[in-house]
Amino acid sequence: MATATEKTHVTATAKYVRTSARKARLVADIVRGKSVVQAQAILAYDTHAAAEHVRKVLQSAMANADHNAGLSIQDLVLARVTVDEGPTIQRFRPRAQGRATPIRKRTCHITIGLAPSGARSAGSRGE
Repeated sequence: MATATEKTHVTATAKYVRTSARKARLVADIVRGKSVVQAQAILAYDTHAAAEHVRKVLQSAMANADHNAGLSIQDLVLARVTVDEGPTIQRFRPRAQGRATPIRKRTCHITIGLAPSGARSAGSRGE
């Protein structure tokens, strides 16, 4: 059931990002609930490798809000930031005595939802 505040959400998603969901969630937890201006400043100087991916999704969400919804970017907050696990690419590495050990190359899906600063949803923790 969609409420009035959910209709004002603008989202952007990056799928199959080649970083683990656990590492990307560390960055997502830092910027969740912040204003767009604060989140950009944080992500610009964050040393995590996943910060670059989250920053690109944030820029895409800002462009969607400006172009598609006609919202003012200065008034937006990151109401919803989720990082879900994507498919894991399996590879094998040869080991001693004819054995093989798996190498798991993990991926994730990053979703950012922007809303006007007065319309924070109840599920802003990403649930």
